[in-house]
Amino acid sequence: MTGDSETGDGPEYDVDFRADPDAYEIGRGEEGVFKVEPYKSELLPLWSYRDEAAAEEAAEAIYERYERYRENDEFPGMDMARKYLQMGYTRAMRYAKYPGGRKYGDDGVERDPQEWANADKRAAALVFEEYWKRVREDDTYQRAKARHRERTD
Repeated sequence: MTGDSETGDGPEYDVDFRADPDAYEIGRGEEGVFKVEPYKSELLPLWSYRDEAAAEEAAEAIYERYERYRENDEFPGMDMARKYLQMGYTRAMRYAKYPGGRKYGDDGVERDPQEWANADKRAAALVFEEYWKRVREDDTYQRAKARHRERTD
């Protein structure tokens, strides 16, 4: 993700992706998590990786939204839920490996990861990883992703 996406800065897309799902581009990794509406507004308030309990509550809530999107055949929502689960894993793991979540020192040089700088964040990351894997391996998700790519390529 670019710095703009990671901080949430920059313009929102001027598209309602529920109304116009073909305008949605899957992108790489967590791209669009802070910009793709209405899904950002539905998923971001659920997302937390403070500790294992918060991660469990958040991942479960996001997965429930995923199931709702799946029932409604809303691939952009399904994929955005996947991205929020992935982002929960990556953010929590960053804090698990780097004190204060800071991957780079004040000098701009990447710090060596620690095993485990923050055990609570590692536990949170593992919760998100479980749900993220469940979505990635879901046959319905895989078929919807393939259909979406065929329609938009």
